[in-house]
Amino acid sequence: MTSSSASTTVSDSRTESPSAPSGMDWFLIAAIAGVIGACVNVLLFTPSELRQGLAQKIFYVHVPAAITGLYFSVIPMAIVSGLYLWLKDERLDRIAESLAEVALVFVAVVLCTGPFWGKPIWGTYWQWEARLTSTLFLSFVLIGYMVMRGAIEQPETRARLSAIIGIMAGCLVPFIHLTVYMFTTLHPMPVVLTPNFTKQNLSPEMLRSFLYSLSAFLLLFVAMARNRYRWATERDRLQVLEDQR
Repeated sequence: MTSSSASTTVSDSRTESPSAPSGMDWFLIAAIAGVIGACVNVLLFTPSELRQGLAQKIFYVHVPAAITGLYFSVIPMAIVSGLYLWLKDERLDRIAESLAEVALVFVAVVLCTGPFWGKPIWGTYWQWEARLTSTLFLSFVLIGYMVMRGAIEQPETRARLSAIIGIMAGCLVPFIHLTVYMFTTLHPMPVVLTPNFTKQNLSPEMLRSFLYSLSAFLLLFVAMARNRYRWATERDRLQVLEDQR
């Protein structure tokens, strides 16, 4: 093999797979450490609620995951999807895709932790009431979003249909929030995102633990979304190189 053909082979191999990371992602590691620290703080240092006991401590995972997944992931995904339909910028499509996948992770945490909180309080793991059912439906929409993206090969069509589904998912979030006001439900009323933000139903110790947990979850969200966007960018770059051959 000549030196020129050898160099061509090396160059081709570099375009067939994503480049290796330059080092450890310390931001992601810090975010995971923050979530672990928040859980330890809740278990060891946060007082238990008088009536619900230890079961109430699931609140510090369940609610931050819900806020992060719905308000910081799905709603921005819907906004970015709308901007894509207007501007046709492929970067916006990648951002929306990344937010959708991260949102699905946090919504899954909500749906997994909720039953473990509901069993000792309601006496059952699941009730087909408005908030639980609508949140489950949102997870199906997000799953459908990801499946649809994998099934359509034409980039423009995939991005346009994804944007429409992303906007639909965003419209579900206000409905999910208002279900406890619109329907008779077992789900408790909000104790943090209340109409009167200056009046909280948590003790100062519980509120501090909640804010710590929420901050840790938001940090994890940023780290996950950033890494997912980087992966999507590298994937599309390699696809362009493949199409140019």
